[in-house]
Parts: sequence; structure tokens; C-alpha cells
Amino acid sequence: MLVKGIIDCDLINYRKPSMVIEFPTCTFKCDKECGYQVCQNAGMLLEPPIPVLAKDLVKRYIEDDMSQAIVCQGLEPFDSWLDLYYMIQLFRKETNDDIVIYTGYNKDEIADKVFLLDLFPNIIIKYGRYIPNQESHYDEILGVTLASPNQYAEKIS
Repeated sequence: MLVKGIIDCDLINYRKPSMVIEFPTCTFKCDKECGYQVCQNAGMLLEPPIPVLAKDLVKRYIEDDMSQAIVCQGLEPFDSWLDLYYMIQLFRKETNDDIVIYTGYNKDEIADKVFLLDLFPNIIIKYGRYIPNQESHYDEILGVTLASPNQYAEKIS
């Protein structure tokens, strides 16, 4: 699979220390809806993709004594659906630690994929596009502040 980056022990994107996996593609739906570039991750497109085996990500996570969760973010994890799903399958063979997926999709746009992810324990999805010039709010599930009031996290399983 291809990723844009891996952070072994992140303390920003979730309430637990987490391995962050940055996915390589996005349709830039937030930008399209706003009519101009609002994506804070747009610069990632310029970074070269990093080939990595999903099984190596799992091994790296298991060997990390600090991380207690996995965070999948972006660009857009759901735009790399087959890699995301396969990676989650492999993680679930080794650990039931939380897997958090940050997405700009609304829940109804990915309901078929959410249905499949509900088969795995401890999956959390942060839904919603970024809308500029909105009031931020604290999300209890993630333990972080989100940029738009339409964004929220839900533990789906």
C-alpha cells in the first residue's frame, strides 16, 4: 500500500498516544464545496508516496511500547478503501486497540463501508468536511478540538 507518512507516537489527534498513518489520496470534497482551497493537508499531495506493506505497519505498531491506538487520516483514508480495509483486517488479527479514522465524508456517503467496519471491534470514525470560519468544538470521543461544528466522532463498534 502507499502512504504519505507514518508517525509512531502522536499525542495530537486522539486522546491516547497513537500511531498515525497518513493516506495518499483525496477528492478534495471540502475544497470543492467551499469553492476554494481550504484543505490543511493539500501540501501532502506534493510529497512522494511511501510504499509500505500493511503487515509491516502492524509489526511496527505492535513493537511500539508507547502507542495505544491507530489513527488513519489524510488526505482521505476512505479514498484508499481497499488498503484501509485490508490494513484493519491485519491489525485486528494482532490487537483490539482503538482504530480511529478521520474522514471528510458524511456518514451517509460511506454507509456501505461503515457497515463493513462495524464487524471489527473498537472502530471510531470522525465524520464531516471542514467548513472554514466556523466555531471549533471539543469532541469527547476523540479528546481533541475539531474545526467545524458539523464534524463529530462516533464509535461504530
